[in-house]
Parts: sequence; C-alpha cells; structure tokens
Amino acid sequence: MNPTILAIESSCDETSAAIIKNGKVLNNIIATQSVHEKYGGVVPELASRAHQQNVVPVIAEALNTAGVKKTELDAIAFTRGPGLLGALLVGTSFAKSMAMSLDIPLIEVNHMQAHILAHFIDDPKPSFPFLCLTVSGGHTQLVVVKDYLDMEVIGETQDDAVGEAFDKSAKLLELPYPGGPLIDKYAAEGNADAYDFPDTEMPGLNYSFSGIKTAFMYFLRDQKKKNPDFVQENMNDICASLQKALIRMLMQKLKRASNETGIREIAIAGGVSANTGLRQELDRLAGEKGWNVYVPDFQYCTDNAGMIAIAAHFKYLQGKFSKLDVSPMARMKI
Repeated sequence: MNPTILAIESSCDETSAAIIKNGKVLNNIIATQSVHEKYGGVVPELASRAHQQNVVPVIAEALNTAGVKKTELDAIAFTRGPGLLGALLVGTSFAKSMAMSLDIPLIEVNHMQAHILAHFIDDPKPSFPFLCLTVSGGHTQLVVVKDYLDMEVIGETQDDAVGEAFDKSAKLLELPYPGGPLIDKYAAEGNADAYDFPDTEMPGLNYSFSGIKTAFMYFLRDQKKKNPDFVQENMNDICASLQKALIRMLMQKLKRASNETGIREIAIAGGVSANTGLRQELDRLAGEKGWNVYVPDFQYCTDNAGMIAIAAHFKYLQGKFSKLDVSPMARMKI
C-alpha cells in the first residue's frame, strides 16, 4: 500500500497541513498565530477563531504545493488530542467533513505519539526499542517506544511541563511570548553557574517543575529588592543558570530510565527539543554513556502536520481508521 494522506494539526496555536505520499512527507505548511503575543500566552478562544480562518487556505496550499488533487487522497488524518478542545474541534470537524465528502477513511492521531513518530520522517531513524523524552509546553514524558504504534509511558510530569516552566519563567523576566526560545538565546551568552536553583525530587521516573518555577519567582523578588535593575543587568546569567537547572532535572531521569531499561537508543521530541542547551547536553551524554541520540529536524519539533502525517501513514498500513462520530479529546493518553 502506498497511500496519499492529507494531515491536519490544530491542537494549540498553529494551524498546519501536510501531504504524505508513499511514506514521504511532501510538505509541511504552518500558519502561526501572533494574536497571543500581547497576552503573554495562548488564549483558547482566540486560537479557535484563528484556526477557523486559517484551516482552508493552509489545506489548499498543502494540496497545491504537493501537486495533489483532492480526488487522489486515500485518507484524511487529524489531531484528536491532547490539546485545547476548541482548537481541536476545528481540525476534527473539517477532517470529518472532508473525509465524508470524498468518501475516504478518517484517521485520528494522538498528538504525543506523533511527536515521537516525527523521528521517522527523515534519516537517521532510531531502532526499536528506543527511549523518547518528549518535552513540550504541555507535556513532559519518558516513553519506551517498542514499535510504531506500541508505546509505554514510564515517567511524566505530575504538574507543570518543562516548556511551561520555560515560558512562565520568561514571563517573570518580562520577556515577550513565547519566552522559552529567548531564554535559550540569552543563556548562550551567560554563565550557567552564576546562580543555583533547586531540583524537585519525585518518585521513580516522574517529574515536577512547579517547585523550580516558584523558587525562581522568589529569587527574582529578593534580588530586585536589593537592585531594581538586577534582571536587566544579569539577564544572560539568569537565563543560563535557569536553563542549566531545568536541563539537569530532565537529564537525571533520562539517565535513570536508560540505566533501568538498558536502552541506549535515545530520542527527544516536542517543542523544547529545539533548545540548543538541551541538544548540547544530550550530545555530551551520548559520548559519556554510549548513547545513539536522535533529534527531529527543527520544523518537526514544534506542533506541525508533518508529524501527524507520518503517524497517520503507519496507522493506515495497519487499517486503524476512525468512525465519523469521533470527537476531540483535550486529555488523551498515549
């Protein structure tokens, strides 16, 4: 089977469409939403409205640039969850309508599974089983990937995700949204040992990032009492020290998971996997631990339809289709 599939992603604040043919992603069209910048975070209702405006032109561009006609499609794929319910509803409704009008199968995709399967879009590809650290604004998970559609979560955050810790800390520093990439940028010029932030200990392989976020807030409060210009004068060092602490917490559990499972094939996925500090630390550990490390191309790290497309391809090959009464799920487990 060599299916041609249209994939739609609308879980948060990017409207995206992609075409995959014979297992090869032909394009990855993404419309971002700048409307959220002045609010310092994603506003769900505004995200839903922007998806409604963007979904038709984004899909039209995906079909046109791939040179694929609607009648040549074998299936329509969409993100069912997890994500913002209103945003998911836009993509789900459009996908259902289009699949019904063309009388072709509908494929639901788990957003978190898709982040992991983004590693199979381009070479090099990890071998099964591999261990994936999935890090995004809404999720932090350690997953044992046994096959394309056989995954087991062995550890996850019990409160805030690491991406949320980055973005909310950036907001405390009065950096514009999204602030995580800006922390990474300033950290590159700073001294990571300038300030010390505490780790949060959790049982087993689970994470918690609410504690460091609170500690960071009180740290800034106390320092600004002494010097109102503290943040402006020490931005690089503050960002470098915070980033070092967050990456240290991620790596502690990843190393433990690798030791406990004996898996040396290590992958990272999700928006935070674009962080240069995290990538550098993974490269360092690869040499120290003998890991084979895999990171998707930058365009497949953040939310995108290319990863939805590759996940849909593997589901199509196994005949895993959805009924037309399928509804989005804001909370959806792997």
